[in-house]
Amino acid sequence: MSEGSLLRRPGLRWALAAVILVVAATVALWPREGSETSGIVSQTSRQTSGVSAEERAAAGSQPCPSPASASATGSGPLAGLSVSCLADGKPIDLAAALAGKPALLNLWAYWCGPCATELPHLQEFAQRAGSALTVMTVHSDPDEAKALSRLTGLGITLPGVEDPQAAVRSAVGAPAVLPVSVLVRADGTIASVEVRTFADVADIADTVSAKLGVTV
Repeated sequence: MSEGSLLRRPGLRWALAAVILVVAATVALWPREGSETSGIVSQTSRQTSGVSAEERAAAGSQPCPSPASASATGSGPLAGLSVSCLADGKPIDLAAALAGKPALLNLWAYWCGPCATELPHLQEFAQRAGSALTVMTVHSDPDEAKALSRLTGLGITLPGVEDPQAAVRSAVGAPAVLPVSVLVRADGTIASVEVRTFADVADIADTVSAKLGVTV
């Protein structure tokens, strides 16, 4: 029987079509090196690898503040903004964590020279302010490991958060420069955006007193 006569038989044609479909599906699903899917998996692995627990421990950053209650959501321009805490890498709702107490958020980056000069003044001011005010650093750059290394070298242990996309800066309408200090009222509204480097502890204290009404 010739090949042409075999293909003219309906049963054989359907069987051959089924075999072709199975082979095509197997080839389509077979993992291939360098494929788009493997690239996505690799990228996800890199994104979730994060910073080691040892690096966080070496920096010695203080824990980030916690919301006053499980239902606290915060308000103002920072409401709903999620960042990760440098101390443990866990996400926090920034507005909810700050709600109920005035705060000073210092936006900085590991490569910023004036920031390195200013951070020790902020650390000293925070010790002086005690529980009257929350002082927190906001690292506005994607390289969290370098941020922790910089803080370790400077001896800065203030509570801090990682803000890789500078979402805090965008939320408060600050320009793309560093350092910037954001003074937040207890109700979540913004009292002032200070686009400058504080000269010393007295400068910080005077600004906080004038803008937030908190004297320390």
